[in-house]
Amino acid sequence: MINLTLKQIRYVEALARHRHFGRAAEACAISQPALSLQVKELERMFGAPLVERSARQVRLTALGEEFVRKAREILLGVEELEDLVRASSGPLSGRLRLGIIPTVAPYLLPQIIGALSTRFSDLELDLRETVTQSLIDELLEARLDLAIVALPISEPSLREFPLFDEDFILVRPEADEGAPVPDPQSLLSMGLLLLEEGHCFRDQALSFCQSAKARPRQLMEGSSLSTLVQMVGAGMGVTLIPEMAANLETRSARVSLARFPPPTPSRTIGMVWRASNPLSEQLLQIAAIVSDVGQAKGHAKR
Repeated sequence: MINLTLKQIRYVEALARHRHFGRAAEACAISQPALSLQVKELERMFGAPLVERSARQVRLTALGEEFVRKAREILLGVEELEDLVRASSGPLSGRLRLGIIPTVAPYLLPQIIGALSTRFSDLELDLRETVTQSLIDELLEARLDLAIVALPISEPSLREFPLFDEDFILVRPEADEGAPVPDPQSLLSMGLLLLEEGHCFRDQALSFCQSAKARPRQLMEGSSLSTLVQMVGAGMGVTLIPEMAANLETRSARVSLARFPPPTPSRTIGMVWRASNPLSEQLLQIAAIVSDVGQAKGHAKR
């Protein structure tokens, strides 16, 4: 019998995610030699290597790939057992791993933290800000409990809860204040500034402009909404930003804001979590609180 431990399973899974012994050890809060020793011990038990080691990168062997696939199923089951215990023990408490997209986090997160701290005094939020696909991957791998994203996600194993809707705002140079609002198709010719690939807000803006097939040279990219707004202020083009970002991002920029006539471009912000999560009822309570936060900021309830 192979007497492997849950810790060893976590170590190999972390190594598969990070492809680097140092980063995997840091994620597991142990030393690199200790992690390496545990992986070697597993390989001794199996009588075959789980990883290919090189100076630059760690690669999984065929056995390693299969091991990690099974390991993630086991870790997901362990997470759900822990959540089952939490769900039966009264008000939500302990660590809650919340992911949030970058086009929401700076503008709503302080109010969300305050509201949740008031309602659940024993809750410890572990926050993760990154793009939608990374959040979905981490949810499916049980490395997050829930995430705030733009809907729809359309992943069968995830439950979606719409929170609120918000409009997109046109940001253009200060000199354009009061000028007619251009139609969506005209925005590209004005030098449309967009977020980098991977941000769902980029795709939503392109969809509004009916230009998903636009050639890259027609578009200019920025790493954040703040960068896009500053680029507009420098005369490099125009951009779209979500309404929640307008006040914060434009207060020190030489730009003007304009609303589009109907049909107004907008997005639905929602919360998602694994449908199998035993904490679903408690997560619905959190979703309702976050929805109230959004409405308090002036966004329309879904």
